[in-house]
Amino acid sequence: MAVEGVDRCNVVMPTWSDVTKILDTQHGVVGRLQLDDLEVTKAQLESWVGRGRLGRVAPRVWRVQGSPTTWAQRLHTGLLALGRMSWVSHDAAAQLHRFDRTPLNRVEFLVLRRRRSAEFGERVHSTRRWGPVDEVTIDGLRVTSATRTILDLANAEAHPDRLKAAIDTAVRLETSAPETLRVRLEAIRGRGRTGVRMIDRLLEDSGGHTMLERKFLELMRLAGLPRPEPQVVFRDGRAGRVIARVDFLYRDFDLVVEVSGKLGHSSPSERARDAQRRNELQDLGLVIYEFTWEDITRRPAWVIARMRTKLTTADRSRSGPDSAA
Repeated sequence: MAVEGVDRCNVVMPTWSDVTKILDTQHGVVGRLQLDDLEVTKAQLESWVGRGRLGRVAPRVWRVQGSPTTWAQRLHTGLLALGRMSWVSHDAAAQLHRFDRTPLNRVEFLVLRRRRSAEFGERVHSTRRWGPVDEVTIDGLRVTSATRTILDLANAEAHPDRLKAAIDTAVRLETSAPETLRVRLEAIRGRGRTGVRMIDRLLEDSGGHTMLERKFLELMRLAGLPRPEPQVVFRDGRAGRVIARVDFLYRDFDLVVEVSGKLGHSSPSERARDAQRRNELQDLGLVIYEFTWEDITRRPAWVIARMRTKLTTADRSRSGPDSAA
């Protein structure tokens, strides 16, 4: 009996400081399961609530009283309330993935359909199709992957321009790729899955980093001209130094096409870097051709005509010696 008494005396009760360590990483909120892991008793929790330290904000979730309600806190609250099989999704996930053209501070979640709960007040979507590749962690939050987020936005009938921007951003940030999207789309497509045809169509002109690059690819496709390789990196063969990343390469024609935005590079140092970059590409035997934002958006027929002439000329110059032989 004495031994039992010693054991009871040696039991270490969780303290408020143990809880604050979790609160500090979750923007001031904590879930019941986390309190259970700390072996916080019902009496302790009721005491902290009674003394004004914690207040209930969602099913099985408590917040430090007086802490500001922030977007990140609402996301943590939702994940704690909805359980392990829940993820920040749709517009909220798009913001965490830094997709262009994303509305800010939306709060949305995705859960498996069998776990959907009507008790939680935020917007909750459900799905029957889920895989480990669909989850990533960002800022301590469970989030749908960039690929899955794009597909979910399409399923929610987001505007095509938003989907274009999402795809191009993911390619630019290297969080997804056209082929990755195609593979995952094939895996989750099915009856009732909205947006499948939209994604299929938008992937036709994907691979660039910007809407302007996408527009150029679209022009080439509509004109029936060859599709170039987007975002090709050239390196110094000896040192491995990156010489340049070009917007488009027609490898068979030794032709580089660059598209530039409205402003372009205007400072002396930027112009000097552009000149060095162009010279090094020319030293590799490449021809560099450039179109501006105004060219592509306001004179598409002229761009198509110029590219048709350029590719035809390049093709003739390549086949000339062979024909003579």
